[in-house]
Amino acid sequence: QVQLVESGGRLVQAGGSPRLSCAASGRTVSTYSMAWFRQAPGKEYEFVATITGSGGMPYYSDSLKGRFTISRDNAKNTVYLQMNSLKPEDTAVYYCAAQFLGDSRERRDQYRYWGQGTQVTVSS
Repeated sequence: QVQLVESGGRLVQAGGSPRLSCAASGRTVSTYSMAWFRQAPGKEYEFVATITGSGGMPYYSDSLKGRFTISRDNAKNTVYLQMNSLKPEDTAVYYCAAQFLGDSRERRDQYRYWGQGTQVTVSS
């Protein structure tokens, strides 16, 4: 089993640049693809980004590419999401996911493990 704990969510002003972290425990996740999703109030889950186990081949939602950067430190069993130039519409709970099951990497049901989420609120 893998436990994922997100952190770094907070209230920020528009234009801010927080970094989210997702710490894994239970076993190493260095061989797993990891991903970030988000859910805004009253909306469906939205894919944000994913990264392979080696840290190569990051892949982003087209709408977020250029503002968000996913990275990982396998020595720390941790994945990061650097968010830049935040907008009020980026307000959401951000979730970390691990172990891609092999179909569409943008689908929430294609990841086995999930964290509890961290709230990011962007004020205008």
